[in-house]
Amino acid sequence: MSLLQVNNLVVEFPSRKGTLRALDDVSFDIAPGEILGVVGESGAGKSLTGAAIIGLLEPPGRVASGEILLEGRRIDNLPYEQMRAIRGRQIGAVFQDPLTSLNPLYSVGRQLVETILTHLPMSPAQAKERAIQLLKDTGIPAAEQRIDHYPHQFSGGMRQRVVIALALAADPKLIVADEPTTALDVSIQAQIITLLKTICKDRGAAVMLITHDMGVIAETCDRVAVMYAGRVVEIGPVHHVINRPSHPYTAGLMACIPDMTQDRDNLHQIDGAMPRLNAIPQGCAFNPRCDKVHDKCRQVRPNLMPAGATESACWLNHSGVVHE
Repeated sequence: MSLLQVNNLVVEFPSRKGTLRALDDVSFDIAPGEILGVVGESGAGKSLTGAAIIGLLEPPGRVASGEILLEGRRIDNLPYEQMRAIRGRQIGAVFQDPLTSLNPLYSVGRQLVETILTHLPMSPAQAKERAIQLLKDTGIPAAEQRIDHYPHQFSGGMRQRVVIALALAADPKLIVADEPTTALDVSIQAQIITLLKTICKDRGAAVMLITHDMGVIAETCDRVAVMYAGRVVEIGPVHHVINRPSHPYTAGLMACIPDMTQDRDNLHQIDGAMPRLNAIPQGCAFNPRCDKVHDKCRQVRPNLMPAGATESACWLNHSGVVHE
């Protein structure tokens, strides 16, 4: 059974000029212990999907239709207080900038202990012991001393480890990690990715990893969902999506990655830009930028369809045209 199921999720933003549809019929699931990568350009809807799952959509954004299920229980329509109890206890969150997740006025120990006491039946002494252990588990040296330090006394990589410790404080079943390595240098990125993989393996937690970095996806994830203009355009096992992409957009993303074994003067680029929410073209949203476009692509929007080992929202797969 899936730990998380997102079914036909639609997120809208009402405005004076009409309603903007930011997520359009998004569906996927995550199994216990699985890492699902969600990738795409800025504005594709990756972070918005994560925000909808953890119940932190910015007003006036709202879930207009569809449903989000955690262990079979619907959570997208819960009152604020009930969702607040789930957030932290069953769903942990790791955000891009650790400084926005940590209160600069409180020591990291106080923030960890407060989170633990909010969600778990422990005494303050037990909570402090757990907080120290969490800091150790996330690779912070001299945890007994550093627990009394403030966020500004930690480096960027160490702050992100503290944020991961906070996300794990109540032993959640799902962690939504939104660009957790973007603000870090490459060597620290690798350490944070290894940490997330270890946590997933040791604790059996599922991870939804939101990123625009296909290298991070390749190194970390079991499956990957590629998003474009508020929709999932391809989803499947990471090896197949990376090595044999079925959607022209995925193929374009993969071609943009530098290949160290080849000597090329220019990198591939996908011409054009993602459409604005109030100007999404008819048919496949990617059709103005696609070099394999044909008439049906401009008229009818494709849904996800089987495409070998993956599912892809592309008429080329449905019409029997195979493309590399």
